[in-house]
Amino acid sequence: MADTMTGGCFCGAKRYTATVADDDAYLCHCRMCQRISGNVSLAFKGMKQADVCWQTSPDYFESSPIARRGHCATCGTTLTFEFPDSDTMDLTVASSDEPARFVPRHNYAVESWHEAWLDVRDLPAMRSDENPNVVERWMKACGKLPD
Repeated sequence: MADTMTGGCFCGAKRYTATVADDDAYLCHCRMCQRISGNVSLAFKGMKQADVCWQTSPDYFESSPIARRGHCATCGTTLTFEFPDSDTMDLTVASSDEPARFVPRHNYAVESWHEAWLDVRDLPAMRSDENPNVVERWMKACGKLPD
């Protein structure tokens, strides 16, 4: 059954509404995704382009001879991966207003994954509100912690 999701960039300049058929997503480990995001992988939700409605269109970067990436030129958020000759696209899971709804179903471009980063469950964990340096800075600046 189709459902609606919303999302956008960090600063709010680029917003979208999309119709999704399921909550399946995937992780891309290719070097281009690593470099564009500054991270070890990028989580994506595959979509039909016609199912995504932008309030303000993303800025685009031709990241290779075969693909482009949508982003916000103001805050830098990576939003999409697209082949110009396709009717499908990928939205970044983290740009969704509810990223926890999505479930990773497969890995892509595993030739460049960083195995040490695949399962970090057993590493020590700390909540951001347990870091006194961060809490003090937020309280000084805003009088509260961010949502």
